[in-house]
Amino acid sequence: MADGKIPEEFEVGAPVLVCRWRIQGGELPAMNRHMRALGKRMVLGKHLTPQLLGWVKQHVEWTLKDGSYEHPNGVLMLMTDELGRAAMAVGEYEPLADTSLDALIERAKASELEAGETDVAPETIWVARGGSLVYGSGVGSSSSGAASLILDLAATLGIPVERADSLAEDLEMDATCDEAFLVSDEHGVVPASDASGPMGERFAQSWEALLAKTARAAK
Repeated sequence: MADGKIPEEFEVGAPVLVCRWRIQGGELPAMNRHMRALGKRMVLGKHLTPQLLGWVKQHVEWTLKDGSYEHPNGVLMLMTDELGRAAMAVGEYEPLADTSLDALIERAKASELEAGETDVAPETIWVARGGSLVYGSGVGSSSSGAASLILDLAATLGIPVERADSLAEDLEMDATCDEAFLVSDEHGVVPASDASGPMGERFAQSWEALLAKTARAAK
């Protein structure tokens, strides 16, 4: 909005930015990471205003309090239209029906298209090769909340990470890798069912541990 103010009641137009964040126990894990990533997202070539970011942070608590009774382990959805107006709701979480490498690659490619418009990919493909990781994101590109968590975990574990913005397309042509997994703000770490391995499983367990910790803290 031109004046940067967020009205209490309004009708949001066609969304140009949609964020889907997994919640657990009625709380949002890694909220600060999601907020930092949100601050780097673009809507029609412009960053979200500080006023809108403040509105989002405030309304996360209100929306979770009001909307997580039916779906305490659901998904928090944030929708922003071309005028910078936002709406927030909680819905049911549905696990991925297809976790094959081909399916995860397709999700990563779709997310890359979104990143071309919003500057942040909510889902990225990762592969393990020879004890190191390749992260499907360009050098200098902004990371989603979930991806930033995996980057920090890899650094803590001493696992080298290389970025490659064409990783999804490269895997379509040649899927040679020790293992592959998707990193998603909504689904966490999802090892490919036909290309799983210890590294992806380790990160998946770390994600599940974060969900469990969040649920315990919410009690």
